[in-house]
Amino acid sequence: MKRLFFLLFTCMISIPVASFAQKKSLEMDHENFFRIGVKAGLNINKVKGKSFSDAFSYNYQLGGFLQFNLTNRIGIQPEISFVQSSAEVTDDGTVIYDDIFGGGSQAKAKLSSLEIPLLLNVNIGNSKRVKFQIGPAFNTVLQEKFRNLYLQQDIYKKTEWSAITGIWFQLPFINAGARYKLGLTNVNGIDNREDWKNQAFQLFVGFTF
Repeated sequence: MKRLFFLLFTCMISIPVASFAQKKSLEMDHENFFRIGVKAGLNINKVKGKSFSDAFSYNYQLGGFLQFNLTNRIGIQPEISFVQSSAEVTDDGTVIYDDIFGGGSQAKAKLSSLEIPLLLNVNIGNSKRVKFQIGPAFNTVLQEKFRNLYLQQDIYKKTEWSAITGIWFQLPFINAGARYKLGLTNVNGIDNREDWKNQAFQLFVGFTF
């Protein structure tokens, strides 16, 4: 009889405790329809092309984003970020551009750009905290230190389209993630003799409100 009473008492306690724990779990995993945030991190980039070094350069990025959680699994995330990138001319493949690069400061310089992605967020698994991201990004150059006095022109094109894919970790207040960005536009602003396309790995952390 005592065992039966103890079993019934345990069940009576366990059910509300389990319900409370499940409710708290759902509350912690809840997302609002609209959120806003900031992020900053590394932009590890290179320019893929015969005239450029194949090594990646380490730079930085910082910006803000909006989140629109359209359903329990899918949302969109527009962003705007200030991104710094580097390009270094290789010693091997620049014969046809010797007069242009000329071994001056433009052989290794930095670009400052505005990056505007529009990403699709897809929740991975049951949790709303891990999201797969994919989408296009538009880049426009704000400052270029590759201007060539010989040609009286900039070496890079001013605008570029790229594709982004990555993973986003959304904790209750902190966000973090990793992305790969592939340039789709030939950014060679001199001529059509070489294709120059940007590639980058982006690592970041930030806050979501």
